[in-house]
Order: sequence, then structure tokens, then C-alpha cells
Amino acid sequence: MKKTLISASVASVLTLASFGALADGPSFYGRLDLAVTNSDQSTTLQGGTNGAEVGESGTYLENNFSHVGVKGSESLTSNIDVIYQMEFQVENTSGSGDVFKARNTFLGLKSQFGTVLAGRNDTVFKQAEGGIDVFGNTNADIDRLVAGQTRASDGIWYYSPKIADLVTLNATYLMTDNNQGAGTDSDAQYALSATLGDKKFKAQNYYVAAAYNKGISNIDAYRAVAQAKFGDFKVGGFFQDTESQKYDNLEGNTYFVNAVYNLNGVNLKVQYGVDESGLSKYFTGSFGVINPNDPDTDANETNAVLASISDVNVQNITVGADYKISKSTMVYGHYAMYSGDYKIANAKIDLEDDNVFTIGMRYNF
Repeated sequence: MKKTLISASVASVLTLASFGALADGPSFYGRLDLAVTNSDQSTTLQGGTNGAEVGESGTYLENNFSHVGVKGSESLTSNIDVIYQMEFQVENTSGSGDVFKARNTFLGLKSQFGTVLAGRNDTVFKQAEGGIDVFGNTNADIDRLVAGQTRASDGIWYYSPKIADLVTLNATYLMTDNNQGAGTDSDAQYALSATLGDKKFKAQNYYVAAAYNKGISNIDAYRAVAQAKFGDFKVGGFFQDTESQKYDNLEGNTYFVNAVYNLNGVNLKVQYGVDESGLSKYFTGSFGVINPNDPDTDANETNAVLASISDVNVQNITVGADYKISKSTMVYGHYAMYSGDYKIANAKIDLEDDNVFTIGMRYNF
């Protein structure tokens, strides 16, 4: 019944979007992104990849967040616009049977004093990454090593106007009562950020951001991001300090450096990253007993293991390339290697190395 209602709702949205487009109304958009991946350990594959099990090697068809959506704005007065967006992830390779999943969906107001949104959206802490995630929305996304990449619901967002056409101040606040019982240990859940420059390198050839996360996804964290463009080169750096609110022993730094070189339309990319917090998707997903998202994992056993871990060190190097065949179509490929170790009761334990090869195609409409 639930899936039927969701399907009917999405069909209604798409129908209205098509009609609205004829009347210069809402714009309909979407993305199809599929990849073929071979992985030694299956630790970084997209969630729900059919047939994939952590610790086993294999070749899989991955859906990299294919989605459809509708967005637009309308003037209420000469100084105030209402803005809106409804976006749904489309699962075409998942074994779960759930065709649609919620993505950024909100209603808001925009004026000369800034923009206010309410609903579901990426936190400003996550958005502070700018364009630093050069392998974003694939199995080599920085969220494999970085905690706090959260799309939050039941929240309010504020984005200031660009001050001096350069600086933006932003905030996310989650409604505490709505999020009680959702696995959080925090009474206050908010994020703050300040951004400088232009992440798309159109107005300026640099981007700098600082952000703080309090309580969202059970972590306290701060991050700094810097990226610059020099001709055909883009170079960037990312640093984050993360502290778990659930496990006193899980705390540490995560950092990345990367570079992109445009060679006759082909973007050649390389990235190196390290995580010492023990809070990343890769680390917690590398072995079943420590995966808090595994429904077969015993909660008490998981908590006991996580509470005894120390000295986490995970390293990643990714090399790849992408090329736009047309304005709407891109092909890409990358190789990612993950390795690491940790300690339990002062005994050093090595993680199984994971080597991941991916080739994919992305179509935007």
C-alpha cells in the first residue's frame, strides 16, 4: 500500500511538472547513473546493491543515485519568492524492492534578507564541501571516509545573501522533538557554515569554507575546505575533526587532498585520504559485527566492540577520469584502494584491503 501511494504521488508530480513546463511553471529534471563495479571486499558499494555482501568479491551493477525531481519558484511580492523542490531517488538495481526513496524536498521563501527552507535537505555542514568531492555520488565518494555527510529531515535552513558578493553565512536546525527516538543522543542538533568564493569557479577561481556540526548524526565535528583553479588544474584540500557522541573512544581527524587536470576535455583525477576517527562508512562497514546499519548485527555486541576500539587508521587512494560526450552525458571510470588497521585491547588488527574498479555512465535531463 505504501509503495503504491509513493508511486502514485511521484506519477502525479511528474504529470504536473510536464504540464507546468508548458505554462512556464515548475521545471522537471532528473539523472540516470549506472556503473559496473568489481570489488574485492564489497565494502564501498552503494547501499542496496543487489547480491553484494561485505567481505565477498564480485562484479556488480550499481545505481549511483539516479533520481527525478521538480523544482521552481514563484513571486509572492516584489521582494519575496516562494521556492520549492521535490526529489526522489529511483532504485533500478536494488534488491530491496523499494523503487523510490526520499531526497531533498523542501518549501521555502527567498528575499533580500536571505533564504529560509523547511523540510528535508543536505545539512549546511555537508554542503560546505563545495566541489571538493571529485568522485562524488559514486562508490569513491568522500562519505566513505568522512562522517557527517547527512541529508536531514524535519529541519529549517537559512542561507544569507552573499555579503560583498563573496561570503555566505548558513545554518541548519533540526526540530528536536521530531528527531527524538531516531537514534540521536543529542538534545541540540544544528550546523553552521561560512563560505567564501565560488565553488563552481565562475565568479572567483577559489572556494573556502568552514563548518561546525553539533549533534546531527550523533557527532560533534568541524571541517575546513579549500579549493582553487589554476588554468586547467584544480587542487583541493579537506580537513575534519570528528567526535562521536555515543562512543568516547571514537574521535579523530579525516583529511583529503586531490587534484584534477583537464586534458582536452578529459578530467584526470587523483585523490588521497586518511581517516583516524573510526566513524566512517568504510570502517564501520568493513566487518559485519561493527556495522551499525546491518539488521543482523546484535546491538549489544556492536556497542561492546565499538567501545573497545582505538588507534584507527584508514587510508584511501583513488585515481580516475571522466569525459562529457555531450552536454547531458558523461562517461567515467576510477580505481580506488582502501587499507587500514585498528587496535582492540592493544592488539593491532589489519583490515582486509579493498580494491574497487568502476566504469559508468551518467545522463542528466
